Amino acid sequence: MPNARPTARAGLTLAALLAFAAACGDDPSPAAAPTTAAAAPQSSATTAAPGSGAPSPPVATGSPVPSRPAVDKDLVYTIAKRRANPPAGRVEVTRGDVVRITVTSDEADQVHVHGYDAELALAAGQPGSITLTAERTGLFEVETHKSHLVLFQLVVR
Repeated sequence: MPNARPTARAGLTLAALLAFAAACGDDPSPAAAPTTAAAAPQSSATTAAPGSGAPSPPVATGSPVPSRPAVDKDLVYTIAKRRANPPAGRVEVTRGDVVRITVTSDEADQVHVHGYDAELALAAGQPGSITLTAERTGLFEVETHKSHLVLFQLVVR
């Protein structure tokens, strides 16, 4: 058969392209992993025939959706002239929540989250962030060291 060799070559090329496309997708599911189909010669009829029962290549649809948000509570504070904005108050979260605290101060200072011993050095005029998982229940003050401002009280239930 003089045409058998080009058909097998076309099948291998198509299988390799499908495996490459599957490996390059953003989908972390097993369907995105390269298959062993490229290793064994196949005819283009079984590789590319629609409705043949062979899995179709995945279509890239963007980033996978996480099962849980990266940050459950995003808190942003600004300190100017030794005053915090928003004013001090209580912030309630649920145990296990991921909390990000971003602070911008007009003076160099340090933010401390009591009970978690998390600290953040602040450069004047530059925002800084602390991200923590609220693992301990209770009431915890978040304050600055130099200016002695209580930014808020973190309530973890």
